[in-house]
Amino acid sequence: MHPFCSKSPLDAARDGVRVAIRLTPRASADRIDGIVPDADGKPLLKVLVTAPATENRANDALLQLLAREWRLPRRDLALSAGGKSRNKTVLIGGDPAVLRERLEALLAATPRR
Repeated sequence: MHPFCSKSPLDAARDGVRVAIRLTPRASADRIDGIVPDADGKPLLKVLVTAPATENRANDALLQLLAREWRLPRRDLALSAGGKSRNKTVLIGGDPAVLRERLEALLAATPRR
């Protein structure tokens, strides 16, 4: 499917929205830290978590943080790619149009680096 916007880490999926993430484990705080480009210039949502990368703890912390920050049910979020990588893709299940509108509004306030 086509991305929503070339400057957005969001991408349409058949059953929801995919979010491209750059995860930093063992940070000083859990937070969404901005939108950064990857090596190809594609936007990634930079997320920091205090959890270590062992035993999927950082991945679990990532999903919990996104659910809390975006006020989404945790059950609607799943890691769809990048389980052992810093670059990850999170699938958020639901109506793609509704999710896109809601998440784009939230991401509009996120700093770009």
